[in-house]
Amino acid sequence: MSGEDAVEGPAARHALQAKKAEIVEALRNLGETDRAAKDRAANRTDRETWGVPGEALNELAKDLRGALSVDQRVLIADAIWRDGVFDGRLLACKLLTQARIRPDGGAWTLLSAWVFHFDCRAIADAGAGALQRRLMADPERSEVLDEWAGASNVWTRRSVFAATAGFAKLVHPSDAQMAVRERVLGWAETMRDDKRPVIRQAIDAWLRDLSKHDPDRVAAFRAG
Repeated sequence: MSGEDAVEGPAARHALQAKKAEIVEALRNLGETDRAAKDRAANRTDRETWGVPGEALNELAKDLRGALSVDQRVLIADAIWRDGVFDGRLLACKLLTQARIRPDGGAWTLLSAWVFHFDCRAIADAGAGALQRRLMADPERSEVLDEWAGASNVWTRRSVFAATAGFAKLVHPSDAQMAVRERVLGWAETMRDDKRPVIRQAIDAWLRDLSKHDPDRVAAFRAG
């Protein structure tokens, strides 16, 4: 069933809108005022922030992943993301964070568009977690890294490394997975003199992960 099929007809669209409203209300009710102020300050964001604790947000996302079809998750995640609320964007990413999603074209389309609109650490981290699983599912998608690396948005550039951490951690990578590693290392070389802390930290973290499994390759990179 396609996303369009999932909302075919007024009744289906109304049901989906009602479900989305129910989810948003549940999310907002989990918020804590004091935590909202801390989240806003920690992420340096002007977005509306409800202060939902991470554990509660993860539990809600887990329950929804089990209760909704893939198409419903994609459509509801898209609608929640469009609202622009900090906690909602975290939930939208987590609704699509799963190793096996079949089919996953809709999830990939959303996530690969959202990456250009990451605007703080928490949202970028949540998005990277979801993107990583889709890249691991289909390494050929790594061609998008070239576009991310050239983006003006620092959080998009950071995703080149944050969303490919899984490839650095592989013990026995396939040829396709090795190709992704080399693509990322190429961008690490290009960005190694970037003075933005978030980029430097992301590269260092990626190399630390790789050094646990291929220390010779990391040594060669650093020597170069």
